[in-house]
Amino acid sequence: MKTTVKFVVFLAILCLTFTLLCAAVVKTGLEEVRQTDYQVVASIVSLVKEKYPDISDREIAAILNHQERPSFETAEMLRRYGITPEDTAVYADRSSHNRMFLMIIVAGLLFSLTVLIFFWMFVRYKVRQERRLTQYLCRINSGVYELPSEKLTEENSSVLSSEIYKTTIMLKEQSERSHRDKLALKDSLSDISHQLKTPLTSMLIMLDNILEGDMPEDLRNEFLNDIRESVHHISFLTYSLLKLSQLDANSIEFDLRSVNVQELFTVCTGRVTAIAAERGVTLTKQCEAIELRCDARWLSEALTNIVKNCVEHTPCGGRVSLLAEDTPLYTKIVVQDNGSGIDKDDLPHIFERFYKGKNANENSVGIGLSMSKSIIEKCGGYIKVISEPQQGSTFVIKFFKL
Repeated sequence: MKTTVKFVVFLAILCLTFTLLCAAVVKTGLEEVRQTDYQVVASIVSLVKEKYPDISDREIAAILNHQERPSFETAEMLRRYGITPEDTAVYADRSSHNRMFLMIIVAGLLFSLTVLIFFWMFVRYKVRQERRLTQYLCRINSGVYELPSEKLTEENSSVLSSEIYKTTIMLKEQSERSHRDKLALKDSLSDISHQLKTPLTSMLIMLDNILEGDMPEDLRNEFLNDIRESVHHISFLTYSLLKLSQLDANSIEFDLRSVNVQELFTVCTGRVTAIAAERGVTLTKQCEAIELRCDARWLSEALTNIVKNCVEHTPCGGRVSLLAEDTPLYTKIVVQDNGSGIDKDDLPHIFERFYKGKNANENSVGIGLSMSKSIIEKCGGYIKVISEPQQGSTFVIKFFKL
């Protein structure tokens, strides 16, 4: 758009310059004709006064300013007095008139040629732009989403090209996102297959042994208990994967409303009280009357997974504490334990799906913390973990106030 405007402005200035030039040329030519006419009239007046000295200035002025048209042609009248048009000063000055008109014609030709040259250059520029865009679109259609090397400014690209470049960036991001999603899906399916394959294989072997019929009662009951545990494990895994798929697909409508954080802590500790008592771990809560805008059901599940993870990695006699803090900028929830901590190599991957660290329990699936992170982010917060081996772990969750 700016290029077109500049071209129009330049053309307007060029036209104005040409008009002024023509006006100056015409004015100069007319001034020359006027001066010639004045000289002719002055010569005639001098000759008349010399021939007829008795004539008055009033009579000469009346003759010169006579407005009535004669009844015969001027050229014929002049010939009767021995004056032909070829002898007049005006006719003798015709060459100056010819020069004036020649200059006007030349100026007009130069102006037209200049306009044509600039218009041809402008068209060539537009054709090159369209050819570049066409080639670029062909590359996009063939799956090549790389950006052009030249710098994109309003000086060398139109609105159309800018929109195409924006679309290219969007398509490239979508392509990369789709590729990452496919890789993540592939890894998830591989992990799910591995998680299901082991208990199913074990269950099939134990069922085959039970069906043979020749088995002591105690061993038979032990196999049945193992099968029941495997079924619970598969059921939990299926339920968790269903929730994760819903979170990934954004198919869950979060009911965000003001919730008392103390009530969230009560729900979370109530769900893990039995596990904590069995392992000899103490649960503590420290929270003021803080209101947090979130989905209470989903956030309580996320906190429960974190608290349960802390309890499972805290030895007998240890402590897991929950505390909340409210500031003008954010609301912070901290879950802290004094257990075994997280290894330095495991720390960057602790929230990855199906990741099991060095200190993970044997029955751990590796999706609890990943689910908690997804839920917290969907509720508008973020989570990080601080940990040192044998120094415990601290999970920090912040919800910023917008």
